[in-house]
Amino acid sequence: MSVQTNRTDTLEESEVFHILGNDRRRSIVQLLAAESGQIDVSDVATEIASTESDSSSVPNNLYKSVYVSLQQTHLPQLQEDAVIEYDSESKTIRPGPNFEDVLGYVDGEMNDRSSTLRLHLGVCLAGLLLIAAAGFDGVAPVLDPVLTSVLVLLVVAASSLYQLLG
Repeated sequence: MSVQTNRTDTLEESEVFHILGNDRRRSIVQLLAAESGQIDVSDVATEIASTESDSSSVPNNLYKSVYVSLQQTHLPQLQEDAVIEYDSESKTIRPGPNFEDVLGYVDGEMNDRSSTLRLHLGVCLAGLLLIAAAGFDGVAPVLDPVLTSVLVLLVVAASSLYQLLG
């Protein structure tokens, strides 16, 4: 990633995946979201070290290692990409302009697309069953296969448009 200062553009999806490809950066985003405001770097380091040690008592050397890696690597990366705003004097972080974009990937917003795909699949399968039923003279004589096809496609298109714009 190139060094950027005062970034004003939004993140590309590949950049978001790069950011979230590291457990510690992902944890920073999650912890900051849970605090919904500002959080001390020492608290972040404690939480990450506790998670990595799988115990409530964190070895001091692990805490120091996490704290240093946050200071030298992860916080500068997140600040460079405008995901966080880092105050080096007070050792606190708060959400940056691109925070919500990244949080959407961590927080499960992408699962909404999965739900939409399942809805589309269900509508398509129901439509196919209706079209097949309309093809049999005695089973569904009131259904016109062409009209049924058009209605199913309109429902899928409307749902897709809603997801795209909403």
